[in-house]
Amino acid sequence: MEQFLDLIKDDMQKVEEEFHLRLTSQVPRLAEIAQDMINRGGKRFRPALLILSARLCGYQGAHHIPLAAVIECIHTATLLHDDVIDNAEIRRGSPSVNKQVGNRYSVLTGDFLFCKSLALGITIGDLRILQALITATTALAEGEAMEMEKAGEVDGVTDLSTTEEENLALIVNKTAVLISAAMRIGAILGKAPSPVEEALAAYGLQVGIAFQMVDDCLDYIGDEENLRKETGVDLKEKKVTLPLIHTLAQCTPKEKKEIQEVILGDEFPSHGLQNVVNLINKYGGFDYTFSKAQQHVDEGKERLQVLSPSREKKALLAGADYVVRRKV
Repeated sequence: MEQFLDLIKDDMQKVEEEFHLRLTSQVPRLAEIAQDMINRGGKRFRPALLILSARLCGYQGAHHIPLAAVIECIHTATLLHDDVIDNAEIRRGSPSVNKQVGNRYSVLTGDFLFCKSLALGITIGDLRILQALITATTALAEGEAMEMEKAGEVDGVTDLSTTEEENLALIVNKTAVLISAAMRIGAILGKAPSPVEEALAAYGLQVGIAFQMVDDCLDYIGDEENLRKETGVDLKEKKVTLPLIHTLAQCTPKEKKEIQEVILGDEFPSHGLQNVVNLINKYGGFDYTFSKAQQHVDEGKERLQVLSPSREKKALLAGADYVVRRKV
């Protein structure tokens, strides 16, 4: 990961400066809230991948900096909207924006970031880049809607029968499409031939899938101090992710009923998370999910074999390995 980050640290600093340059508004409070959310940090994984993709494809211009900022702004906008939908209380180690300033301002700030992002995409003047941004943004909204329906927020019925295939489709829309778009945009900037562009986009998709699968494990067993958020949030929000899907398919009817009582009860029991974690461990749900994530990482790395050796390719391979080894 040191190779991954050191190679692009100067460009990543420029991305941070870009946030301050671009996030202006006629309503100062709106810009302040957006800046506060951006300033909380985060892994900046998506903009880093865009920069690496552009450099790998030989791009020599300057558009990769604002577009990397755009990708992070879109990601941040989805977090703002997610926190309102989920009634979250903590985001990146601080009170969530919806808890600080209310749901309406939080939604408006997310909308502001989306609009700023697409407006900048237009000024770049490349319709294929704009199309990639719009396609990814649309899929993100669809992914959130898919998750809401499964959690019973539409008709009041939580669906515990989610299949692995349905979960994969959700992950693709919720997370992987934006990471794939970051890689594709870098390739477009570098005018990469179609096979290279498609390889980089496929790498992004597979690594994005793995990224979310690891997230779904860390939500159960991660260290709260490192994560800067509470564990067990998915379970409390009735979200059935792969570790639990695998466990529900393997456990006894009695154990399945115990899990249902934790998820579907009117109040979340004090030992609910630990009881479910114990069952997931019993049936190897975490190991199964990590192994699936590793398979996607391996597939993503395999797609890079069409590329000639370079420092950027080596960094992308290291970045893929980081996804399955990370603790945050």
